Amino acid sequence: MITEDFLNYLRYERNRSELTVRRYSQSLRGFELYFKNRDSQLSWESVDSDVIRDWMESMMDKGDMASTVNNCLSAVRSFFRFALARNLVSRDPAYSVKGPKMSKPLPQFLREEEMNRLIDQPQMWSDSYEDLRARTIIMLFYETGIRLAELIGLDDEHVDFVNKQLKVTGKRNKQRIVPFGAELEEVLLAYIRQRGEQPLRLSSALILSDKGLRLTRSQVECIVKRCLSRVSTMKKRSPHVLRHTFATAMLNNGADLEGVRKLLGHESVATTEIYTHTTFEQLKRVYENAHPRA
Repeated sequence: MITEDFLNYLRYERNRSELTVRRYSQSLRGFELYFKNRDSQLSWESVDSDVIRDWMESMMDKGDMASTVNNCLSAVRSFFRFALARNLVSRDPAYSVKGPKMSKPLPQFLREEEMNRLIDQPQMWSDSYEDLRARTIIMLFYETGIRLAELIGLDDEHVDFVNKQLKVTGKRNKQRIVPFGAELEEVLLAYIRQRGEQPLRLSSALILSDKGLRLTRSQVECIVKRCLSRVSTMKKRSPHVLRHTFATAMLNNGADLEGVRKLLGHESVATTEIYTHTTFEQLKRVYENAHPRA
């Protein structure tokens, strides 16, 4: 049987796992069942691209996610490429078929009120060095939008207090300048002063671990998660959430998309556009405050 030849090819020539083979088999059986129920005269040789598109549409109608439909389509595409290469079919009807667009998850972010409560309320922080360091990390993320790796990579020399700006090294070693405000300047200077009183300094890093070394990713993630837990029950409480929060706050308070793109270090403005949905919250407030019937 033609499908068995393909599955054996996956097993013995491509060395695919049995789980992968089973998934491909289920997708092919599902498609075959669909086109046989539609027309008992149809075969792998006679199905066309319209039949494949109708099959995909039927899956979407049943509530299957785009990722599931695309995985099934991938199995059918692989099968027809195999069959055509071995002259088991005369054409590849899946060649021109495009899968459904994957919906991108919307970025999670904290509300401005939550961030203000975390940063501004004294009861959130003790006078310890550890808490000052944690507050500095939170404010660096929230007030500059830098990535986790970028924060870890900051050295003292990358902080320009005269011009109030950071020299950040991003993806593919691309450098950019990110400004910061007087509030972050104050916190950074306080942190650096207290850091100088610590017994160990074995790194040029701006933010140091208790052992005087550059912080690791997991250490920063733990600090951020612990701090955000004070004001949010959101499941995801990561440095990237603070980056999302920065972008959201900027756009909600009137920043233009291109400016935010440059601050975040995105290659394309299309990447930054995912945050524009969040401005709807601001628009809704404007509407409710301004419209007489709202």
